[in-house]
Amino acid sequence: MHLLRENNYSVISLSTFVAWRLGKGPAPPPKSVVLTFDDGHVSVYREARCILVKDRIPVTLFIYPSCISHASYAMTWQQLSELADTPFFTIQSHTFWHPNFKQEAKKLDQIAYAAFVDMQLRRSKALLEQKLNRPVDLLAWPFGVYDVYLMNRARSIGYEAGFSIE
Repeated sequence: MHLLRENNYSVISLSTFVAWRLGKGPAPPPKSVVLTFDDGHVSVYREARCILVKDRIPVTLFIYPSCISHASYAMTWQQLSELADTPFFTIQSHTFWHPNFKQEAKKLDQIAYAAFVDMQLRRSKALLEQKLNRPVDLLAWPFGVYDVYLMNRARSIGYEAGFSIE
C-alpha cells in the first residue's frame, strides 16, 4: 500500500471500474488500480483487514463459498460478514468450489457439463447473497479459465462482469 501511495496511484473500487467499462460511470483517475483477493483465505481477515480499513482502501473479495466456515485456511461466515459490513470490502463470486472448467469439460458430457456450470455459478451467487444479504453480480473465473459458453451462462444467471488472470 505504501508503494502505491508513494507512486501516486489511486485505489478505486471494482464497481467504479465496472461502471466505467460498461459506460455507466465516469473514467477513473489516471494511475488507478483495483485490489482483489480470491478464495476467502482467513489471512485477509487477520492481516489485510487492518491495513485496508486503516488506509480506507476498497477491495473486492472473490469468494468460493464451499470453503467458508469449512476449511481451516478459510474465513468463517461471521468473519466474512464483518468485512462485508464495512464500506471497504465488497464480496463477489468465485464459483461454488473453484473448479477448473477446462478439466471438467473434458470429463463430462455436454448435458452434465451444462448442469455443472449452472450449479457452480448459481449456487455461489445464491449462497453469498443469502448469507451476506447483498447482491452478487461479479465473477472471477477460477484459474482464469473461461470461454464464450461460460460467459454466456454467467450473463444469463445474472453476472454483470467476469474477471480472469489475463
